[in-house]
Amino acid sequence: MTKPWDADSERLLRELAPQVLGAVARRFRDFSSAEDAVQEAMIAAFTQWPQEGIPDNPRGWLIQVASRRMADQARSEMARRERETTVAIEVAREVEIMAPTVDIESDMAPDDTLILLFMCCHPALTSSSAIALTLRAAGGLTTAEIANAFLVPEATMAQRISRAKQSIKASGVPFRLPSPQERAERLPAVLHVLYLIFNEGYASSVGAQLQRLDLAREAIRLARCVKTLLPDHAEVSGLLALMLLTDARRAARTGADQELIPLDKQDRTLWDRAEISEGIGLLTEALAQGSVGLYQLQAAIAAVHDEAARAEDTDWPQILALYELLKRVSPSPMVTLNHAIAAAMVHGPSKGLELLKALDTDARLAGHYRLDAVRAHLLEMVGDFESAIKHYRIAAGRTTSLPEQNYLMTQAARLDDNTKGNSA
Repeated sequence: MTKPWDADSERLLRELAPQVLGAVARRFRDFSSAEDAVQEAMIAAFTQWPQEGIPDNPRGWLIQVASRRMADQARSEMARRERETTVAIEVAREVEIMAPTVDIESDMAPDDTLILLFMCCHPALTSSSAIALTLRAAGGLTTAEIANAFLVPEATMAQRISRAKQSIKASGVPFRLPSPQERAERLPAVLHVLYLIFNEGYASSVGAQLQRLDLAREAIRLARCVKTLLPDHAEVSGLLALMLLTDARRAARTGADQELIPLDKQDRTLWDRAEISEGIGLLTEALAQGSVGLYQLQAAIAAVHDEAARAEDTDWPQILALYELLKRVSPSPMVTLNHAIAAAMVHGPSKGLELLKALDTDARLAGHYRLDAVRAHLLEMVGDFESAIKHYRIAAGRTTSLPEQNYLMTQAARLDDNTKGNSA
């Protein structure tokens, strides 16, 4: 029996893509070719499923199609070459045996996406290349979205991902769940990948939607999987807590027309109290272990926001103290930017504007819309409306998120109307 094609079918394909890639790459031990085969299987699904219906086992169907594509490729390679290495011959024989009738269920790993996640964070790769590759393969982000996350041009990111694929292919390392020691070595990159996937899902950097729930949910799911693997790791618990405490506000972040609603204007009765409770529990568990890391600190900041019944009840001095600690533990331009906001809320907007000056010469943030958006907000707070309007408009022109662009232009128009009204 098949299911009809509907509005959720494309989302299903997106969710299945990294799982299928994990299964095929693990079986055939050729990451780059497996990615091509899975892309062809996805195209076949887009072509056939709307007419024929979704199979009862869509994941198995995709693995079957991709596996046959890999088998065809292996046969083609054998036809062109007279001599093969012993390993290649063994793989080809395995393909010949499996290709006609692949036993989908028996070949499944507990979570092929999780295996894919750790495999992409390969020791042959630099940390940034490993993260970029995993975002593309396991997270399903486009090259443009990954480039936005890394604050680099799209062409640069495309080259980085291509080089990473070639390094994986040339390494010959089997596609399997790493040993405990290998997991420990790759874990920082894995956690950073999940962090970026979640961020892209919670606040999409490109397009008409403010949020991409499929990405946010997949990041949370994978974080839970890593937590199962490493139940006593404080930073794993901290990351999962951060995701839950942030995701808890999702329903309040957009209005009836999907417009962006900032944190201080949100209806807090819409926040998910179950997620907040679970997140605080995980954070408490992580902090009790003694060591404090990047994700625990961010989760602590999120918890302070979530525990405030009203925006005006927010404990900004505590948030400022946490950001000051975060700057020492993991300095970055985004941390400095958020620290400036917290400082403005505690010591006044002039203090925040003073701290922003340090970012004007930071090449990593040059041209990024958030710097102008924050500056505009602080300028509005000090009463410099003309400059605030200018920076709201600059920020709107620099963001590739349509909801954020609309929000920033609305703020500029509101101030412009107020200024004209007062002058009249």
